[in-house]
Amino acid sequence: MSEKPTRNPLLASSDFLFSLMMLAVIAMVVSIGAIGIVSVAKNGGSSTEAAGSPSASGSSTVEVTLTEFTITFSPAVIPPGNVVFNVHNAGTAQHNLAVTALNKRTPALDAGAHVLLDLGKVSSDVNVLCEIPGHADSGMKATLKVSADASATAPTVAMITNAQMDAAMEAVVKRFPEKTKGLGGQELKPTITSDGYKQFDLTAKIVDWEVEGGKVVKGWAYNGQIPGPQLRANVGDKIRIRLKNELPESTSMHLHGVRVPNAMDGVDPITQPAIKPGETFDYEFTATEVAIGMYHSHHNAQVQIPNGLAGSLIIGDWKTSTMKAAGSRLTDSNGKVDQEVVMVLNDAGTIGLSLNGKSFPATAPYVMKIGETMLVHYYNEGLMTHPMHMHQPTGLIVARDGKILEHPFFADTISVAPGERWSVLYTAKDAGVWAWHCHILTHAETPTGMKYMVTAVIVS
Repeated sequence: MSEKPTRNPLLASSDFLFSLMMLAVIAMVVSIGAIGIVSVAKNGGSSTEAAGSPSASGSSTVEVTLTEFTITFSPAVIPPGNVVFNVHNAGTAQHNLAVTALNKRTPALDAGAHVLLDLGKVSSDVNVLCEIPGHADSGMKATLKVSADASATAPTVAMITNAQMDAAMEAVVKRFPEKTKGLGGQELKPTITSDGYKQFDLTAKIVDWEVEGGKVVKGWAYNGQIPGPQLRANVGDKIRIRLKNELPESTSMHLHGVRVPNAMDGVDPITQPAIKPGETFDYEFTATEVAIGMYHSHHNAQVQIPNGLAGSLIIGDWKTSTMKAAGSRLTDSNGKVDQEVVMVLNDAGTIGLSLNGKSFPATAPYVMKIGETMLVHYYNEGLMTHPMHMHQPTGLIVARDGKILEHPFFADTISVAPGERWSVLYTAKDAGVWAWHCHILTHAETPTGMKYMVTAVIVS
């Protein structure tokens, strides 16, 4: 339940009209001031101050911005006194803000929504979080520092000029493709065992993972890779995936989209005991059907999967089957798939908004020639739907979740929901460098250039 804002004492003062005039001036300079006035009007007329500046009654207003999946304050340190949060959801999903120690919280806010949250008198640091399931564990936790040494002056808003913006955008593109340490999704060749199994050995462990140049996070990886190694097999193969747990907590592995016996479904404690740190578990099954499957944790999954514990498991010859499904609908030069690509989408955890574990400009580019066809398997291991868009050409969607469609169809933007896999054929038609990105705009661009879920296809 949301807390009803406390009526600001300024309303009772003779300076109220002067305060409104000052707010109007601020609104002409800083756009968020205008938004703040709208919020005031919707919250019983309570006035707000410039960010961080105490009012005559010792009150500070803090701008709180919610995005996927962070919470930021402006200013980050305030003096003790009455505190009002001006909460803005700048993300694309619903978020809320809660101060559980004070039993104060906003309702769930739609993208773009604002609301005031009056905390009352505060004398120590304030811990906040988003209470939407999974969001706090994905990074939406923060602490507002409260200090008697905090400046009573509102911080200066840094304004970027048009020339600076243009220069920054050009600079980030020149870094692409940026070299970083670590490459995920590399094909893992199995060992053929004496009992006839194709055995894939995986170790789950926390590693240092460079998401983009200079940004190193604690990633949860299979065999040191994010996403985990690509596993491939044929229908009829006996498969064993031997998982060793070197994490600081238990884990298990679900084979998502792959037909397996119930005992191999990887859902502890229902189908197996949890794999404790230091233990090993064998997942054994016979591949009875083709699949565009994924393997991922099913233990504390809202943390372990976004942090990196996921990979692809492909069963069958998808290059041949998808071209057969396409028939004569493509302008392909030789009737064959020239390259097969797995693209794992993420948006949370320590890895954050990324393609195959990397964020632009560290994402990998793809190279094609006119007339060549690329088969792309989109995998969504994140918490949000991502509309994936290649600028050239339009893709022919041939399969969903590992099942060939009876009626393939063309689309230039494919919405991939969490857990889904979409298989798409792209045939290059025109030369050039073509952008390829998530079409949620904040997942692809910032005021200083392209970022996050962006790469490019280079056609010659």
